[in-house]
Amino acid sequence: MENFFAQRREQLAALAGLRRPAREIPAREAPEDLFLQCPGCGTGSPRSRLRENEYVCPHCGHHLRISAPRRMRMIFDGGVWRELDRGLAAGDPLEFPGYRKKLEELRRTTGLEDAAVAGVGRIGGIRTVAAALDGRFLMGSMGTAVGEKITRAVEYATRSRLPVVIFSSSGGARMQEGIFSLMQMAKTAGALERHGREGLLYISCLCHPTTGGVTASFASLGDVILAEPGALIGFAGPRVIRQTIGQELPEGFQRAEFLQDHGFVDHIVNRRQLRETLALLLRLHGGKEG
Repeated sequence: MENFFAQRREQLAALAGLRRPAREIPAREAPEDLFLQCPGCGTGSPRSRLRENEYVCPHCGHHLRISAPRRMRMIFDGGVWRELDRGLAAGDPLEFPGYRKKLEELRRTTGLEDAAVAGVGRIGGIRTVAAALDGRFLMGSMGTAVGEKITRAVEYATRSRLPVVIFSSSGGARMQEGIFSLMQMAKTAGALERHGREGLLYISCLCHPTTGGVTASFASLGDVILAEPGALIGFAGPRVIRQTIGQELPEGFQRAEFLQDHGFVDHIVNRRQLRETLALLLRLHGGKEG
């Protein structure tokens, strides 16, 4: 029996010498698009988990930027809404170099005609008009199409005697359209003034970032002004102001929390509680289900 085992060991040793060296198999890496890195804390999270959490980082609470269509689905009951003025698109009134080509490229990559989306649906059962700016489209800047879409949405709400909710996320007026862009500040403000004169509610929701001509017009005119946590809100950016006045700015200057402390923002709302908060405000201001 001992001879048997000795022979067997010899055979196995011989076979071991004939074996090819083990091939190193590289670890399979997860595709990058399955994970997103939080800009706030740098932690990566599965995209599916972020989607379930309304793109709020589960580790630090940072609110990641989201598209305008996603925001609309998020606030309307069941994600159901009817889009208004879908085909409204900007031209190139100043024939700004490269602008037309850039618009065509962004329309192809985002599926949007311009940086604003507007629609009508129900929030907490209350029929409401809403609009949102999309930062993927030239930083959500306001050109003629954006100003016209916001104005038409407000005028639709006025005719239908409905409340309005607008989500601002913008770099300001669109420089490629010059004075035509700046005119949208007065136009949107005028539409909201007429809406308010009819005793109708306008809720402004400030998201990151809300700056420039958008802040100086419709974003600041809400009967109630809400903001997402940590949102940058202001006219000129902190760096420009610091260089202009030659002074250091207070900590957290132009962030939503700073502006709430100084009376500009009424309330800061986590995105996951936003639809519930909007529904409550609509009910408190006389909104009726139907």
